[in-house]
This record gives sequence, structure tokens and C-alpha cells, in this order.
Amino acid sequence: QVKLVESGGGLVQAGGSLRLSCAASGNIFSFNVMGWYRQTPGKPRELVAAITRDSSTNYADSVKGRFTISRDNAKNTVYLQMNSLKPEDTAGYYCKASGYKDDYWGQGTQVTVSS
Repeated sequence: QVKLVESGGGLVQAGGSLRLSCAASGNIFSFNVMGWYRQTPGKPRELVAAITRDSSTNYADSVKGRFTISRDNAKNTVYLQMNSLKPEDTAGYYCKASGYKDDYWGQGTQVTVSS
């Protein structure tokens, strides 16, 4: 079974930066898409950023220009660099790996941005 483990969450002041990591138990290059999602209480989980096997990237409009998703295939790790953080970015952040048949989720890491 594929396991994804997120790390790097925490408390940061508005305007600050944080880098999240998603370490996979297998070769992340075997997945079609790796992505970061976030969820706040009472709202559905939403896509924040995604990166494909050919390194194409997509971002939610709310984070474009501030967040950067990247991948290190040798380390089987996907990163989310978050800059210019805002209180509205406060959420649980989840890593997702999408293969041809199955999707896999990590347990999440909490990001809290104070004003």
C-alpha cells in the first residue's frame, strides 16, 4: 500500500513563508499527478496546486504567484513552497498521489497563519 507523509506545517505570521513536504513510499514518477489540497471546517477540500509527470503545474487562483509546487524524484518527495502567507491560507493541507487506477492521500498537516 502506498503511504504519503506530510510534514512542515505549523504556525506562521502573515507575510511569512512555509515549505510543506510530502514523502511517498514509492517512486512518485510512477504517478500521473501529485497534488496539494486544503480543507477548512465546513468547507469541501479544494485543490491548491498540482504537478504532472511531465512537470506541468496548475494552481488555484487564490495562491497563484505565492505558492510553488515542485518535485524531487530522487527523494520521492513533493514540496509546496508557500510565500506571502495570508490568514485565509489557514487550513489542513493534504498530499494526494493520483495513478491511472487509484488515488492515495496523506493524513494532512495543519497550517495556521496569524494576523
